Amino acid sequence: MTAELVRGQNHPLSEARLEIRISAGTPVVAAATTADENGKVRGADGVAHPGAPVLPGLEVSRQPAADHRLAVDLGAMPEVVHRVSVLLVLPGGGHGPNRFGAVAAPFVAVTGLDGTELAGYTVTGLDAEAAVIALELYRRQDAWKVRAVGQGYAGGLAELLTDQGLPQAHHLAGTVEEAVARALARSVSAPPPRTADAGRSRQPVTPVPGGDQGPGTPAQPAPQPPYPAGGPQQPSYPGASGAPDPAAGPQPTASAGGPIDYSHPRRQTTAPPPPPTAPPVPPGQPAQPVAGDATGWSMEERLYNQVWGMFEDLARTTAAYRSAVDFAESRREKELDQALSDPRNRMGGQGDAARQAAHARHTQLVDQARAALDRDLAQLTAESEVVEPALPPAYAGWDNPVWHGYRVPMEIPMAVRLGDLHLPESPSLRIPMLVRLPLERGLWIDSARSGMPDETFADAGRLRRLAMDAAVAHAARLLAVYPASEFTVHVIDPAGSAAQALAPLVRTGVLAGPPATGAAGVTDVLSRLTQRVDLVQMAVRGGAPDALPPGFDTSEQLLVVNDFPHGFDDRAVTRLRYLADEGPAVGVHLMMVADREDAAAYGPLLDPLWRSLLRLTPVADDHLADPWVGHAWTYEPPLVPPGSQVLEQVLAQVARTRRDGRP
Repeated sequence: MTAELVRGQNHPLSEARLEIRISAGTPVVAAATTADENGKVRGADGVAHPGAPVLPGLEVSRQPAADHRLAVDLGAMPEVVHRVSVLLVLPGGGHGPNRFGAVAAPFVAVTGLDGTELAGYTVTGLDAEAAVIALELYRRQDAWKVRAVGQGYAGGLAELLTDQGLPQAHHLAGTVEEAVARALARSVSAPPPRTADAGRSRQPVTPVPGGDQGPGTPAQPAPQPPYPAGGPQQPSYPGASGAPDPAAGPQPTASAGGPIDYSHPRRQTTAPPPPPTAPPVPPGQPAQPVAGDATGWSMEERLYNQVWGMFEDLARTTAAYRSAVDFAESRREKELDQALSDPRNRMGGQGDAARQAAHARHTQLVDQARAALDRDLAQLTAESEVVEPALPPAYAGWDNPVWHGYRVPMEIPMAVRLGDLHLPESPSLRIPMLVRLPLERGLWIDSARSGMPDETFADAGRLRRLAMDAAVAHAARLLAVYPASEFTVHVIDPAGSAAQALAPLVRTGVLAGPPATGAAGVTDVLSRLTQRVDLVQMAVRGGAPDALPPGFDTSEQLLVVNDFPHGFDDRAVTRLRYLADEGPAVGVHLMMVADREDAAAYGPLLDPLWRSLLRLTPVADDHLADPWVGHAWTYEPPLVPPGSQVLEQVLAQVARTRRDGRP
């Protein structure tokens, strides 16, 4: 029976090999400290955190996530360890809430390897705290117990570690923050918080023995639609789609002296309508998937929510499968240890029979887990085959027939597709990587060879050309999904090395001007965009958007930079960092095509720049992580099919619409 603990309550632990499962509803950092019998942590080597996730008998997650599974082997704990404290820390640094009082109460459960819950604790009563000791496992007279702690710290991880007597607590907290920042840079951002009634209907699937439940089960949180309660959040800088027009007269406000209400004037504020209902299914037959099987005010919003739901479902069902396989392997090891602990069983037929039985049970459990995974994958594959053809251009691959009937849109879409994601257990099931618009982070197309799985791209020049081709495809898609004259692209190509890749953008005339070359060209473009950011920031802060200069271009701006840092002096580098940090909030976005090693001379000065950008690759690479369980997903860039003219045809349509003033 599960023990539901309250603060200060303890409970004996009957097993040595455990999992600590954390469900927080928002990405948190999971860490742990090991202390002596006096509760003192000896040093940094007694703390497990994303930068150093493994200690003897203990392993924590390598990045922030909404759900965690920490592995604990009490039998492998060193004799000097008498207490293991489980810590939860909000990432901070602008990556979500900065206090636990602003999020749902985290839940922490201690389970056996088969998933049986031994004790659970909901960490309530938190407010301004940014770090908390959720619970602790402690040794008492050679037996282990768990105690619910719930001790929070408003000063964050540094204050918590100081309270545990750790020398150089602030230095270690800074090390953890650096590791978390690196992990967040590779994570795909989850959609904004969902409304209370949002979700999508899905067919339930079978739980996996020894693992978490698969997609669609009631215990899993529903996918998150893109808008918080009360309607969509519109960008507030001048000229942004949905921002108030000074010539339109007074804008409605929430209350006297309160903030301006930017909610869409035609958007209802009640819960969105439910997804379309599929025809009744005869008993015994599987339900047929339906495109748009999610809540939303429009088909676009429903498809967006459905794709993110598929993303989450695949992440969770794969986590369940991997957990079940881990359990099967642990059980086999345990049974073999028990069988061989008796010297009489080490030789002869009895020992062989025990070993064969342990291996047979392992195979049975793994096969059962794989069968459950295959059922889930079949359901998701069938759904993908229905959803993919129904996607609008902003969400569709370049090989989708929807591009043949392309027309320049009249409104900015909710999101844009930046590629595909898949896992090694299901390489043929590709999930569209949809990122919300306007972009919240710049993009970095990594042209480095480091991390390539083979020697296919030993030619650095070829990989750089592929990186620039990927950048052009991304820029073309952004131009195609924005209304005419609401998205402007600038290019810096100091050495002119990307002329061939840039030809589609140049020939169709969709660029703001010819690609800038040489140091003078770099300085000119950066100066103009930096001045633009300064002007818009002053207008927003001063509440005077009509004070912008006459003829000021209010469209979104994208700067594509090739071959960085060639042609950049120190001042240009500083301006580039400024655009990366301040630009997205005022509609100026950055796309870097670069090899980080080329800028190694700048040392740690550019670390914040690289972390602020979403790293993408021109070839398949498993560097991105999901926000739920932290799987390493293989990213596939959205390249145009060989020989296809679709990209130039779409760009020509954009240029024609700009010139003629009509779609």
